[in-house]
Amino acid sequence: MDSLDLARDWLSQDPDPETRAELSALIEAGDTAALDERFSGRLEFGTAGLRGELGAGPMRMNRVTVARAAAGLARYLLDTAQDPSVVVGYDARTNSDVFARDTAEIMQAAGVRALLLPEHLPTPVLAFAIGHLGTSAGVMVTASHNPPRDNGYKVYLGDTSQIVPPADADISARIDAVGRVDELPRDTDYTVLGDDVAQAYLDAVVAAAPEGPRDLVVAYTPMHGVGGRILTEAARRAGFSAPHVVPAQADPDPAFPTVAFPNPEEPGAMDLALELAASVDADVVIANDPDADRCAVGVRTPDGHRLLTGDQVGVLLAEALLRRGVEGTYACSIVSSDLLGRQAAEHGQRWQQTLTGFKWIGKVEGLVYGYEEALGYCVAPHVARDKDGISAALLMMSLAASLKAEGRTLTDLLEDVYRRHGWHATGQLAVRVEDLAIIADAMQRFRTAPPQVLAGVEVTSVDDLADGYQGLPPTDGIRLGLTGGSRVICRPSGTEPKLKCYVEAVVSDDDLDAARDRAAATVASIIEDLRTFVGTP
Repeated sequence: MDSLDLARDWLSQDPDPETRAELSALIEAGDTAALDERFSGRLEFGTAGLRGELGAGPMRMNRVTVARAAAGLARYLLDTAQDPSVVVGYDARTNSDVFARDTAEIMQAAGVRALLLPEHLPTPVLAFAIGHLGTSAGVMVTASHNPPRDNGYKVYLGDTSQIVPPADADISARIDAVGRVDELPRDTDYTVLGDDVAQAYLDAVVAAAPEGPRDLVVAYTPMHGVGGRILTEAARRAGFSAPHVVPAQADPDPAFPTVAFPNPEEPGAMDLALELAASVDADVVIANDPDADRCAVGVRTPDGHRLLTGDQVGVLLAEALLRRGVEGTYACSIVSSDLLGRQAAEHGQRWQQTLTGFKWIGKVEGLVYGYEEALGYCVAPHVARDKDGISAALLMMSLAASLKAEGRTLTDLLEDVYRRHGWHATGQLAVRVEDLAIIADAMQRFRTAPPQVLAGVEVTSVDDLADGYQGLPPTDGIRLGLTGGSRVICRPSGTEPKLKCYVEAVVSDDDLDAARDRAAATVASIIEDLRTFVGTP
């Protein structure tokens, strides 16, 4: 069938009057270009589940797409689990609650016992609920920190971590086999949970926070997401004064009116939080992304507040746990700082690198701490083996308060780590392209004729991650090792038409200021040399 026939067939089974009206208008207008784009395929179900822009058609997030995903996942659970069950959560994005109820109805009718969280809640609460309730799987309807028009469908299995291959392909195949969604049976007799799950989650994360001083002034933003109430209550239960919350970003709002992108890493997204921090003279700044699985941190300096990098937050959280004697495996993604490995070795603990994404970190055996440079931290794997911006914020607040009681700061502790292991500076080159062949050509050059020198430093090793690297599953990427411990990892983005190069420079010097400046200059110079090598302006 051509796109017009496919659109008419879709229209006949779509239960949503809004997307039906949208698609009808395109059909009546004869907008074949728009129809071709929407019906050129379907959103691929992978290890991050589904994520895309809201709208009609299989290349968008909508009730038909979600119904197909729910039916396919139900079939997978019926085939692989005894007495299967699923807990479903959702954030405050547009249609998240609708998609969650659709999922519960379809699961329940298919023979999978469905439990629905009672209101919009952070993703970490859903991940915790899987283990707390003992379900076979969990579904979280969220697009995390994506743009406002997006939504998503994240799937977990019973170990409270995200799915990894081959489960993603197995579920996807069952989604492909789903017929018309208007013929799927539905059952509204699913269980709506009470507030006890969120309360149990709060108990768990508060118990994981170390005891100690609690004198701390915090400026906080949930960034129009669902973390505000939970974080504020967690802080209160842990003994902290209530954080100062950015008023304009305090309540959930799917339009995200004060930010271009609701991601703490994006330029300008933290401006209001930094302004609030200055006005209340905050010791630290804390931010969660909209579903509160990520945590950003800012610190006070003589020149005002500044944000730490994701790697710096990761190093500080690791230091807090290592100093407490927490034993086990400390893990991070391969594009995160190698400094974690040096910290772990200093304390006699195991360090393991994984492929990019928390789905891999959550599977690490003996995990006691894991992080990725994109602001994702797991400080309490016994709560959930996934990133958790609430428990990470509590641990960071506990660490900052203890340091404050000693007359020290997070920056002081970070510099202590750098004195022992060298200043580790990180940066990234992201090349967005219209033609994906540019990325393929660049990766081929990295493999066949890699640079010999970057920033005047010799490239001493070239590892093709497609061959596997130190026991990791094969993936499309190249790792360049440089003299002195610096390194570069280049890979195509898994979600955008981008080539990403992650740079880390390591400089040891008794003069810490000099080490910092040299490391930053080296990162900048490596990025410029990579830009020339890739051939981008």
